[in-house]
Amino acid sequence: STYLGEMGTIPIVELNEPVNKGFTEEVDWRTKGVVTAVKNQGQCGSCWAFAATAAHESYQVQFKSVANTINLSEQQLVDCSTGSPYYNDGCNGGYGVRALEWIKDHGQTTGSEYPYKAVNQECSANSGSYRIFGVAEVAGCEEIEEVLLRRPMAVRVDASNWHTYKSGIFSNCAKNINHAVFLVGSSETAWTIKNSWATTWGESGFIRLAKGDTCAVCQGPSFAF
Repeated sequence: STYLGEMGTIPIVELNEPVNKGFTEEVDWRTKGVVTAVKNQGQCGSCWAFAATAAHESYQVQFKSVANTINLSEQQLVDCSTGSPYYNDGCNGGYGVRALEWIKDHGQTTGSEYPYKAVNQECSANSGSYRIFGVAEVAGCEEIEEVLLRRPMAVRVDASNWHTYKSGIFSNCAKNINHAVFLVGSSETAWTIKNSWATTWGESGFIRLAKGDTCAVCQGPSFAF
């Protein structure tokens, strides 16, 4: 999986939303029915598209009352969010936050209308009916904890050693960002993350990372609003 570069151009915003009541410092959005199914990116460096789509799907479920069986199209992002001003590169890598910017500008269609092929194709649908209002980035582990009480979010990580992961709390990684995933939970000891390597990997497609900036998880999460 490939995640290109650092961004820093997307504004960090304060959202005047009430924090969802009933949460302590532990939160797992899977138990709230907000997290959609684990998918498989296959042999294509499209992790960025899967992270952005996971963020968009959960936004639709949480804030637009769409069923959590929603399946939006990663292939549309792979094919259509290339070139200026998004600069994603399909199966050769991209930026989750720029993919969310594309969704804000164009809307995203469903996976049934634009199926995933795990290859680069010509863009065949440059818009979709599922939309977001904006994109924001979060900086720092404490800020992430606060935002995570309100919503899950896309994150970028060093997943160089993740192929060895089977279960438990993982910490065997550096901070060379090369993968994009979806942060769905936090406990006193671990972050819970949804990956895009199918349910046969890890804990049914999820990984728990040791708390703190493990695998660079706190360096640049983004979310849709």
